Amino acid sequence: MIEQRLILGNALSEFPKLESETFDLIVADPPYNLGKNYGNNHDIKGFDEYLDFTHSWLREAYRVLKPRGTIYVFMGFRFIAYLYDIMERELGMFFNSWIVWHYTQGIGKKRGFSPRHDDILMFTKSKDFVFNLDDVRVPQKYYRERNNMRGANPGDVWEFSHVHYCNANRRNHPTQKPEGLIERLVLASSNEGALVLDPFLGSGTTLRICQQLNRYGTGIDINPDYIQIAKERLQSDFSGFDSVDPRMKRVPLDLRNDSLRHAYLDNHKRWFLNNHIDTIEEFEESVEKVYPKHKHNHDQLKLL
Repeated sequence: MIEQRLILGNALSEFPKLESETFDLIVADPPYNLGKNYGNNHDIKGFDEYLDFTHSWLREAYRVLKPRGTIYVFMGFRFIAYLYDIMERELGMFFNSWIVWHYTQGIGKKRGFSPRHDDILMFTKSKDFVFNLDDVRVPQKYYRERNNMRGANPGDVWEFSHVHYCNANRRNHPTQKPEGLIERLVLASSNEGALVLDPFLGSGTTLRICQQLNRYGTGIDINPDYIQIAKERLQSDFSGFDSVDPRMKRVPLDLRNDSLRHAYLDNHKRWFLNNHIDTIEEFEESVEKVYPKHKHNHDQLKLL
């Protein structure tokens, strides 16, 4: 298993120590400047101070990113437009996608509409970049011969549940991201053996994903408690990622042809549930409901 690198320090101080054009992928979840408590520091800066901070770390991120590299940045509504402007107009990066992460639970409002999403900007350093669509496809609701049996493009609106406090993988961090969400970013925009950087590591989700997907992860965080949490996650046993896109368990509704159905079901788990062992039983139940007379061989449906 590939060893992951943990760095305790301020990202702005640690970035200059990294060589230029080193990383294939950067996954960044910086503080949103909303006043959250991150243990040994609070996410609260003046408006201009926060923009200066954003300019500084993004310039460094651009420097250490390889020419064919990609960066994903999580950001709240207040500063995302400024973030977009910095990456496109000042750094000359290429916009690819504005991803909306939709979740079902969040802060409740009595005046106005309750927020139920976060935004993720995807930019590349050049027009020639890594993107592995087949690794992140989702099952289709209906299969038609003109479609790809391997699945459909997941689109730019993603549904992943928060890592709830009752989840065994939940850590003491205020903004822990679902593993299934980060898994998609890493699979789409890097290959095995790639170098991945998370400059605001937090609870260590990105490095846990890299560890299981055979990437070399480097994570930076200013809080020693979070570095310790990440270290413990990397040393823990793996039994599947803590979240999954609900569509991954979907069974196409029109696989009436026996040979076609067998061919699809033989591959579904390997394609869509390879790192989500705890969802396999639910998928098999879905198969039985949709195709109750399907005499499948359970050995064929085992995870490959």
